Amino acid sequence: MRKWLLIVIVGLLVDWWTISAVGAWLGGGVSFLLLLLSAFAGFYLMRSEGRKSWMEMQQQLQQGLPPGHAMLDGFCVLLGSVLLMLPGFLSDIIGLTLLFPFTRPLYKVYMLSFIERKLRNGGSFTIRRW
Repeated sequence: MRKWLLIVIVGLLVDWWTISAVGAWLGGGVSFLLLLLSAFAGFYLMRSEGRKSWMEMQQQLQQGLPPGHAMLDGFCVLLGSVLLMLPGFLSDIIGLTLLFPFTRPLYKVYMLSFIERKLRNGGSFTIRRW
């Protein structure tokens, strides 16, 4: 758990630094407009890609197939859109790569290996309260 907290803190610090660097390079107004544009792009892509994932999941369920990959697509779309809505250029880049259908399989490979590793070791997925 502490490893993930450290990753989040370092990611936020890097995002803050990139906002400062881009602001110094392009100016504060342009930097702000780019961040605002990325938030709107995240919302739009979330709607369109999320709808595609939802339809694929429903189609697989109607055919009696497990919707595993469609659910991972939906999770990638959700995570990518949240990252795009957060202010920061590094989170925007990661969010965009999670939303685009041709780069999403790269993340799905790591997600599937994480899930497989957890299940092989007898681990379970629990939500802990602070």
